[in-house]
Amino acid sequence: MSWQDIRIETDRLILRPTQAEDFEGWAALMGDEENSRHIGGPQPRATAWRGFLSMAGAWAIQGFAMFSVIEKSSGRWIGRLGPWQPEGWPGTEVGWGITRDAWGKGYATEGAIAAIDWAFDTLGWSEVIHTIAPDNTASQIVARKLGSTLQGPGQLPAPFEHVTVEIWGQSREQWRRRRA
Repeated sequence: MSWQDIRIETDRLILRPTQAEDFEGWAALMGDEENSRHIGGPQPRATAWRGFLSMAGAWAIQGFAMFSVIEKSSGRWIGRLGPWQPEGWPGTEVGWGITRDAWGKGYATEGAIAAIDWAFDTLGWSEVIHTIAPDNTASQIVARKLGSTLQGPGQLPAPFEHVTVEIWGQSREQWRRRRA
């Protein structure tokens, strides 16, 4: 199966690789100050375009990247989440960024569970991390719901080396024990 054919469905979500029609939602997510505060900060449309193509390129080159998150009930793009490991990243991450109007519905947790299963089962990862800002309590709650624990401070590569992050995570064995 080609990476373009990957599609994961949960009760309320469809997770699939980045497609051209996702850009308007992506640009809105990254242009919103509150929404983008913990995922690189607000970006002008041209910068968001480059990040969008970086995600699409990761699919083409690495065979994985964050999925586009589609809300089944509306068919609309509501975020990105899933496996992510750019050059210099502190580990094999499953991260999330959901549009503000979809916050509080459990979508990050629901999608991350499916993405972590996929990362362990398909990519063969032995651990998963989440890089979370110390003041991002919403993502810390998601990490705890996933069974991840705080493993300590972390360092991101340039241009985010100045950003303080905590590394949350767990091993494949911990995940599978919890899921059983």
